[in-house]
Amino acid sequence: MNYRVPAFLLAFALTVPTALLARADAPTLGSGPTVDQATASKLVYGVLSDSRYAYRPRPLDAATSADVFKRYLESLDGGKQFFTKADVDGFAPLAARTGDAIRSGELDPAFQVFAVYRQRVTERINYARGLLRQEPDFTREERFEYDRKDVPWGTNAELDELWRKSVKNDWLRLKLAGKSAADIRKTLDKRYETQLKGINEWKNEDVFSIYLNAYTRAVDPHTDYFTPRTAENFNQAMSLSLEGIGAQLQRQDDVVVIREVVPGGPVAMDGTLKAGDRIVGVGQGRSGAVEDVIGWRIDDVVAKIRGAKDTQVRLEYIPAAEGLDGKHRMVTLTRQKIRLSEQAAKGETMTIPAAAGVPERRIGVVKLPTFYQDFEGRRRNAADYASATRDVAKLLAGFKADKLDGVVLDLRNNGGGSLDEAIELTGLFIEQGPVVQVRESGGRVTVNSDRNPAVAWDGPLAVLINRGSASASEIFAGAIQDYGRGLVIGETTFGKGTVQNVVPLDRWPASEKERFGQVKLTIAQFFRVSGSSTQHKGVVPDLAFPASVDASEFGESTYDNALPWTRIAAVPHTQYGNFAPIVPRLDGLHSQRIRNDREFQWWEEDVQQFRTEAAKKYVSLNEAERRAERDKQENQRKQRQQIRKELGLPLDPLAEDSSDDGLTGNERDIVKDAAREKAAEKRPDPLLRESAAILADAVNLLEKDRPLSAQVLPQSTAPGRWAD
Repeated sequence: MNYRVPAFLLAFALTVPTALLARADAPTLGSGPTVDQATASKLVYGVLSDSRYAYRPRPLDAATSADVFKRYLESLDGGKQFFTKADVDGFAPLAARTGDAIRSGELDPAFQVFAVYRQRVTERINYARGLLRQEPDFTREERFEYDRKDVPWGTNAELDELWRKSVKNDWLRLKLAGKSAADIRKTLDKRYETQLKGINEWKNEDVFSIYLNAYTRAVDPHTDYFTPRTAENFNQAMSLSLEGIGAQLQRQDDVVVIREVVPGGPVAMDGTLKAGDRIVGVGQGRSGAVEDVIGWRIDDVVAKIRGAKDTQVRLEYIPAAEGLDGKHRMVTLTRQKIRLSEQAAKGETMTIPAAAGVPERRIGVVKLPTFYQDFEGRRRNAADYASATRDVAKLLAGFKADKLDGVVLDLRNNGGGSLDEAIELTGLFIEQGPVVQVRESGGRVTVNSDRNPAVAWDGPLAVLINRGSASASEIFAGAIQDYGRGLVIGETTFGKGTVQNVVPLDRWPASEKERFGQVKLTIAQFFRVSGSSTQHKGVVPDLAFPASVDASEFGESTYDNALPWTRIAAVPHTQYGNFAPIVPRLDGLHSQRIRNDREFQWWEEDVQQFRTEAAKKYVSLNEAERRAERDKQENQRKQRQQIRKELGLPLDPLAEDSSDDGLTGNERDIVKDAAREKAAEKRPDPLLRESAAILADAVNLLEKDRPLSAQVLPQSTAPGRWAD
C-alpha cells in the first residue's frame, strides 16, 4: 500500500484556526502520558527501532534522540517565534532523555517542554495584543522576514522585534483591504485571543501525537504515528466514505457552522439544515440528552455527530439568517454511509477546434485527485466499494462509447494512495505485464503485474503531472512512459519512491477496542519496470511545462533523511511506442500555439512572479509600496478579464475578488468562502487545455504520416489504436 494522505477535507473536519480550538470546559492538560499512551510509545519503538518491520530501521541512539528532540521543537515552534535561545539551552537535560523516554513510555520530557511552550505562547500573544493599542507607522522602510527556517533561536529582544513586525504586517493587510483602525483592532485582538485559547486547551493526546511523530519522522519522512482518532480519519480518507450526516463543518468563533451540504446525504435529503446554520447541541438517538457543544473542539463535535449507519442523532441549531441570538431549533437525522465524491475521479470532454487543415478533435479528460480504495469494503468483497480504478473504468467506457479521439489523465497534485490501485489503473491501458518492482529491506524484489488482458482504453493517451504528483501517481506515470503507452506532459514529479503500510498497534496487546493507534511506516522501495527508482528524481515528462515550484523548496529531495536514488535490473515488458521521434515536432507545435494563447502566457507570467516573490522571503511593511503592489495586481486582474471578454474567452469567476482581504479562513463568511472555493474549480486551466491540444497534435501527426506512425507505434495495427 503506497500511501500518501490525500490533501482534502473530510465530511466534517474542515478549516480550523491556526491553533487547535478546544471545548471551553475541556480538562486541564495533564503533566504526563496516559497508561495507553505509554504503551503505544513502547510499541512504536518496537516497530521502528527494534524490529524488521521498517524498511530502514533507525536505532534510537544518542544521535537519533537528539534528532527527535530537534524535530519536536520544530513541530511546536517551526517559525522560532516563541522559544528563546535560553529556553532551548535549558532543555538540554530533557533532550538527553528522549531515547529513554520513548523506549520506556515515560514521556514527561514532552509535557515539560510543552508547558514552557504554552507559557511562551501566552506571553507572546499578550505582547501582540498590547501592540494593538497604537497604529503602526507605515511610512518607514521596513521588512517582515517571514522565512525563519534557518535563523538561530533568538533572544527576548529579538522576538519582541519579530512580533512587532508580524503584528504590523497583519494590520497592514487589513488596512489595505479597506478596514478601519477600530475594525482592525477588533479583528486582530479576537484572532490572537482565539489562538491563545486554542493552545491553552490542548489535550494530552495532541502533545503525545506531536512528540511521537517527531520520532517517526526522524526514522523516515513518510512514517507517521496515528492516534485512534487520526487513524479513523486516515482510513475514511482512503475509502472516500464515512458514516454520518453528510455535511462539511467548520469552526467559527465558539460555534460549529455548516459550511456545505453533501449531495445525497441525510442533511440534503431532510432539507431542514442549510449552509451557514450553527450547531449548538448534539444528542444521541431520538430521546438522548442534548449536550451543549458551544466552545468545543471541532473534532469533538464531529465525534458526537458521526456514528453507525441507521442510528439517529439530534442536532440543536440556530438558522443562519437569525444570528447568534436566534431561536434554537431541533432536527433529528438518521446517519448513513456518505460517499465523499469530491475526491472521486471526474470526467469531462474538451473540443480542440479544427485548424490549418486538421480536423476537430474531442479529448476526454479524467481528473483523479487520489488513488483511493475502500480497503475494508474490498476485503469484504462489497459490490460497491470505492475504487479509483473502477471509477476511471466507467469514465473510459463512456469516452469509448462517444468515440472520443484521445484521453488525458490529469494527475496534478495527486499525492498517491493505494499501490494496488496504481497497478490496476495501469492495467486499464495495457494488455498485461509488470507495472512496478518492489524491493523489501532484505533485498528481495517482487514484480507486481497487471494480469488482466482486457484493455479499457487502447487509444491515444496523455498523462498530465506536476511537482505535486507523488507516489502512486509516479508509479502510474512511470509505467505509462516505460511502456511507451502514452505521452507524459507537465513537470517533474515529487520523487517519492517508497511504499508504506499501516500497522495497527492493538494487534500485540490484543485489545478488544482501538486504544493504541497505528503506525504508517515505510516497508519497501518501488522501482519502475525500467529498473530506475523515482526516489528523488521523480518522473521526467516527455514534454515539459515551466516548473511552477523549485525542487529545492518542495519534493522528496528537500527531506534531510530521505532514501537516496538507486536503480535495479529492468524487467521485460511490452514497448507499445517510442515517442522520441515525434516529441520535437510536438514541442514545436506547442511553442507556436502558446505564443497566441493568452491564458498560457498569463500562467507563465504568474509562475515567474510567484517564484520571484518567494525567493525574496520577505514582504515590505511600507504602506505606499504595498499599496502600489496591490493596485498593480488588481489592475492586471481587471485587464486580463477585459481581454477575455474582448476575445470571447471563458471568464475567470474570481477576477472580481480582492487579492487579499487580510482575513484568516475562520474569519470569513463561511458560506461565501465555500462558494468561492467551488468557483475556483471553474477558473481557466490553460495547462489542461494545452495538454489536450498536444495529444490532438500527436493524433493528427500519426494519422497523417503512416511511416512516422510505424516508427512511433510499432505495435499498432490500426489508426487511433496505441495499445495493440
